[in-house]
Amino acid sequence: MSVVDDGSLKHPPESAVDQRWKFLVFYLCFYGFMTQIRPGESFITPYLLGADKNFTTVEVTNEITPVLSYSYMAVLVPIFLLTDYLRYKPVLVLQSLSHISIWLLLIFGTSILAMQFMEFFYGITMAARVAYSSYIFSLVTPSHYQRMASYSRSAVLMGVFTSSVLGQLCVTVGGVPFMTLNYISLGFMLFGLVLTLFLEQPKRSLFFNKSGAPPLSELDRMHPVEGKPVPPAPSRWRSSALFRMLRELGTIAKLPQLRLWSLWWIFNSAGYYLMLYYVQLLWNEIYPTTDNRKVYNGGVDAASTLLGAITAFAAGYVKIRWARWSELVIGAATAFQAGLLLLMSTTSHIWLCYGAYILFRGSHQFLVPIAIFQIATSLSKELCALVFGVNTFFATILKTIITMIISDKRGLGLSVHPQFYVYFAYFTLLAVVYLGAAVCVAVRHCRHKVPQEPAFAKELSSPAEEVPGKEKSAEPGSVHI
Repeated sequence: MSVVDDGSLKHPPESAVDQRWKFLVFYLCFYGFMTQIRPGESFITPYLLGADKNFTTVEVTNEITPVLSYSYMAVLVPIFLLTDYLRYKPVLVLQSLSHISIWLLLIFGTSILAMQFMEFFYGITMAARVAYSSYIFSLVTPSHYQRMASYSRSAVLMGVFTSSVLGQLCVTVGGVPFMTLNYISLGFMLFGLVLTLFLEQPKRSLFFNKSGAPPLSELDRMHPVEGKPVPPAPSRWRSSALFRMLRELGTIAKLPQLRLWSLWWIFNSAGYYLMLYYVQLLWNEIYPTTDNRKVYNGGVDAASTLLGAITAFAAGYVKIRWARWSELVIGAATAFQAGLLLLMSTTSHIWLCYGAYILFRGSHQFLVPIAIFQIATSLSKELCALVFGVNTFFATILKTIITMIISDKRGLGLSVHPQFYVYFAYFTLLAVVYLGAAVCVAVRHCRHKVPQEPAFAKELSSPAEEVPGKEKSAEPGSVHI
């Protein structure tokens, strides 16, 4: 902003920046929306089991689907590091190419090996989702983080919802074959690749491409010490943000709320995604219709996405003392999910199974924004990204171990109904542990009327509330959820 001789201010530079911000918002949201338009995705399992591909239920359950967990675990860490090192855009291009490979293999592949490669590329696309969520923060100023995260998340959810509704309307109303839906999905993915090529290449990233002096450590952020001597300049590797964050993870793990919600993220996410991977097979066993018009997978996915968005939004307005009630809320939600899994395992009515699935996803999405806020509230965005990356990695390892034991043909090779009984037992065990922890917290509270908090922990009342005494800062290290 410059000053002219008569004291008036020139505004064109600000208006140009404002126009650039609006264009970035529109393009990134449009990109996020369009890359979710895959109307054939809700019908992949009936497509594989139908006349087009004619795979058996055993082949899909015990040979094809397990590859997704294995590939996701194999590529998660390399893609996480490459995303930051290559500054996002190349990984987004890789994600688009992998999406195209998925639909080409679904259309032209005829063997189990081809479908296993399809699942491998699907694992790449899942691991590369971190590129989009990180990319949006590299192009905008910190003051726009909160709005950008809200807009981009809404665009993705609207894309998933639109894709599911479009697929269901094509199947039920238009009588479109599953093969045609796959061609439509391939066309949208090709268009998504074109959009990816026009994305701007960021000049910086969180870990490997930072500019300027190394930022303060996380403990220094929480406990600034005046007059603290500046340490000698370390080596390039030791001064890197990634190395510094890894050293601080052990200290940060001592925060009770961060530890609790990280464990929830690891254990509950593993069970949640295993249920998602195999639920279409369960639906096919409960209602093995040959009339494609009566397959309502798309409508169920649309309803669950909508409910998930509503519950995630509502979670921001829950006002309780999370330091006291977190274990009880997590335990109650997990027990509710265990009951839904039991219902899905035992019912012979497809609509009851659909309803239980929708409620299961909604209950999980209710806790996700709370977990994000509880984990991220005292962390810089760099350390926050690393914590979530570590949590996701451990959840993936756990999910892969469970898959190897109960799903893979080299393990127990269970069919889909016994698998859901295992998931029910898994969530029941988690619920017992969480509720037991809630009882321990209640007993401690009764013994000590004023609970002692860690010196550097903050009492949180709601994900929607601001932390008392802490202003929303515009500096790059601040976190906005």
